[in-house]
Amino acid sequence: MAKCAFLGLGVMGGPMARHLLAAGHEVTVWNRTRARAEAFVAAHGGQLAAGAGEAAAGADVVLACVGADADVLAVTLGDGGAFGAMRPGALFVDHTTASAEVARRLDGEAAARGLLWLDAPVSGGQAGAEAGTLSVMCGGSAAAFAAAAPVMAAYGRTIGHIGPAGSGQLAKMVNQIAIAGVVQGLAEALAFGRAAGLDMARVLSVVGGGAAASWQMANRAETMLAGRFDFGFAVDWMRKDLGMVLAEAARMGLELPVTTMVDGFYAEVQDMSGGRDDTSSLIRRFGE
Repeated sequence: MAKCAFLGLGVMGGPMARHLLAAGHEVTVWNRTRARAEAFVAAHGGQLAAGAGEAAAGADVVLACVGADADVLAVTLGDGGAFGAMRPGALFVDHTTASAEVARRLDGEAAARGLLWLDAPVSGGQAGAEAGTLSVMCGGSAAAFAAAAPVMAAYGRTIGHIGPAGSGQLAKMVNQIAIAGVVQGLAEALAFGRAAGLDMARVLSVVGGGAAASWQMANRAETMLAGRFDFGFAVDWMRKDLGMVLAEAARMGLELPVTTMVDGFYAEVQDMSGGRDDTSSLIRRFGE
């Protein structure tokens, strides 16, 4: 069992930290909004820290799941950040979906301090975090991955070492590109079937067993048709991710026409006050 610190207790981080405790790890938690961390400790146990550095002091593994690049930099290198408090040889695992550039920078900063680094964004959404069945895409050294894997097994069902630092974030971009296209295709298919007057429950019972089947169809088609979008992964977050995808693609000189188009469609959903809706809300563009 490891001595762990977990930074960020949102819809993903909270369940992940809970699974660490359930697996028998010693866990100290910190959250930017202290009340959330206090509520977590009251409900699930663990120790409460007043800052990221305080949580990280003495830990074998420090894990983070925060918002974006700026948040990752703040909890690692900012005033009272984790890197300044971690002992030599300790490991930092970043589950935030952030840029590959920041991951590479922090890998170098960690190495200069005698620390291990792993960028390890996750896929599976809030439901996967709650169930402990996340997919984890890891970038960093073999030693960092070997140290992290037994800890991440508390909440990860599929855990893969993709390559050096930044590779985890790039793999998450692959994931988001694929999701964007599938959700848009599903939204168009459902809108078409509804406009044609088909019994969509019957349609889905047939096509859902064929080549058109997908996780999105199995888990979101019925709720899309019902106009329910109260799930974990918000449009605002998807646009943040797709922004990083398109910036990285531009650096590669690669055009991603479908991803660019779907990003624009998500902007339309934001304009419809749908920024906090689940990504399946693309169907809203077709009306009720």
